[in-house]
Amino acid sequence: RGPKKHLKRLAAPKHWMLDKLSGVFAPRPSSGPHKLRESLPIILFIRNRLKYALSYDEAKKIVMQRLIKVDGKVRTDLTFPAGFMDVMSIEKTSENFRLIYDVKGRFAVHRITPEEAAYKLCKVTKQKTGPKGVPFIVTHDGRTIRYPDPLIKVNDTVQVNTQTGKVMDFLKFEGGNMCMI
Repeated sequence: RGPKKHLKRLAAPKHWMLDKLSGVFAPRPSSGPHKLRESLPIILFIRNRLKYALSYDEAKKIVMQRLIKVDGKVRTDLTFPAGFMDVMSIEKTSENFRLIYDVKGRFAVHRITPEEAAYKLCKVTKQKTGPKGVPFIVTHDGRTIRYPDPLIKVNDTVQVNTQTGKVMDFLKFEGGNMCMI
């Protein structure tokens, strides 16, 4: 049978803020860098948050024109799972957004400058040694970064350049730091 391909509207995460009565199904996120319950499909961002499209078809036409970038990469999958700290860019309108939660745990439309769109913050989830003794870290969005700074440990935050995928800076996980729970 394979993985499930449908998602009923009522079973969708509450933070997507879908109403109950305008359909039976919700767009099920594809498998990708973020988990199903912790992500927002691109279509919901375009159609329900930004209101750039009125329907699924209009959103599909926008995405298929290769206008939407997530973390600097063109994404043509309507149900691509964009998650926390992802940078959504629309070059035609020269807008950049970062997906962050509001105080109630919903994804807010947060506009950012092009300088800010060049990086993202990632939480380190794993730290291991690969083949031939190569150290690497894995971040919350599935990035694998080889040869990191030896001071970086699990639960620290790294500032990653979205173009090159290199670590620009890092913050230790310690008391007194600002964090997102």
